[in-house]
Amino acid sequence: MKTLQFREAICEAMSEEMRRDESIYLMGEEVAEYNGAYKASKGMLDEFGEKRIIDTPIAELGFAGIAVGSTMTGNRPIVEFMTFNFSLVGIDQIINNAAKIRQMSGGQFKCPVVFRGPTASAGQLAATHSQAFESWFANCPGLKVIVPSNPYDAKGLLKSAIRDDDPVIFMESEQMYGDKGEVPEGEYILPIGVADIKRAGSDVTVVSFGKIIKEAYKAADLLEKEGISCEIIDLRTVRPLDINTVLQSVKKTNRLVILEEAWPFGNVSTEITYQIQEKAFDYLDAPIVKINTADTPAPYSPVLLEEWLPNSGDVVKGVKKVLYK
Repeated sequence: MKTLQFREAICEAMSEEMRRDESIYLMGEEVAEYNGAYKASKGMLDEFGEKRIIDTPIAELGFAGIAVGSTMTGNRPIVEFMTFNFSLVGIDQIINNAAKIRQMSGGQFKCPVVFRGPTASAGQLAATHSQAFESWFANCPGLKVIVPSNPYDAKGLLKSAIRDDDPVIFMESEQMYGDKGEVPEGEYILPIGVADIKRAGSDVTVVSFGKIIKEAYKAADLLEKEGISCEIIDLRTVRPLDINTVLQSVKKTNRLVILEEAWPFGNVSTEITYQIQEKAFDYLDAPIVKINTADTPAPYSPVLLEEWLPNSGDVVKGVKKVLYK
């Protein structure tokens, strides 16, 4: 095993796949000459050249459309959005073309494209640059949505995403690019749509994904000192959703807390809540608790931002609520 930063794991995944398959290319703002806005493509221009590592204008609609069109001529593009907030400019290409082309063509066209970049908040970036879009894209049939929380999962899942014949939304975090973790030396891939039990426990199931799962780990450490055992599940993929792993855990613990960095209305945790109450109602010993951001645009003030974001203290309160403590 070796230790890599999250950004290095992303770079390795893309580079390994590009060496394997010449139809793969990377495009986006500052991915080439600048080595990526977050240095996730560092050194790739030198290795693969300007025809495969392509700097684009600030025109997300344009280069998203170029990527989708190029899949129909045998290419497998990776598109980097500097932030998924900017994907809104190109969302028509993602939703109305990438996600639908296989069905609309009667299976004549595949659309093997990966749209990747950071999602959700990243400090004082204010309301228009701090939005979580996982549930937006997961709402659309035809898209797969991956949100890894560590370098190991990021590399293995990105390689799978690049090999997939359907469009994949791969969501990262500006605040995770420097995170370090162990990654195998050799080739490995991880299956899309399989959650991972990061920490076994017996008293309550805590489900999360992406960078906010760190708050669940902190809460579990605090609760362990009080004799409360948390089972933490990292979804890793929100579409397809591995509800069975969550279901089996809830049947064991009889309680569920869901932590998600997103607005509370109509998000991923809402869907999980519905499916669990539908399939495991008789196993629940308490109502399910959802922990989300405040139902407002993200504030700029660091004091307000701290109140807006869910944290480990909120998780501790949620766990104690379902335990009636």
